[in-house]
Amino acid sequence: MNVNKMFLAGRLCRDPQLSYLPSQMAVVDFSMATNRKFKKQDGSTGEEVCFVDVRAFGKTAETVNKFFTKGKPIFLEGRLTFDSWTGQDGKKHSKHRVTMENFQFLPDGQRREAGQDRDEPRRNNQGSASSGRVEDPGYDRNRDSAGEQDRQSIPDDSIPFD
Repeated sequence: MNVNKMFLAGRLCRDPQLSYLPSQMAVVDFSMATNRKFKKQDGSTGEEVCFVDVRAFGKTAETVNKFFTKGKPIFLEGRLTFDSWTGQDGKKHSKHRVTMENFQFLPDGQRREAGQDRDEPRRNNQGSASSGRVEDPGYDRNRDSAGEQDRQSIPDDSIPFD
């Protein structure tokens, strides 16, 4: 059995960079930081930070470019991909990155709009409720619906990136 699934929560390290393929499909690249706090043997608290490059396509790319900037928190789901290329100098290069399939907006710890409760869903321009979850249109949800209810039941205050 092979599994290639990534779940990351963190903050953008730089503003998203939007570009378009020759086919006019949108592509956005950004980097994000995730951190992990832990207790050292001497009892003090330590922290490690992991920087991750992320790429998204299509409507997802356009949405990320429109709503996210450096420092904004994000929760994303995707897969690990490996890119390799030959530079202009003739040297071979390679890197891993996460290809984002869908994401959720996270609260950023800033003041909420008056009257908006923490558990109240966002409203879109048509007045209907929105969960804050956005999916890549090319992603097949039916192929990977196991555990969906578990992921949606994680309370906001259990995510340690405020």
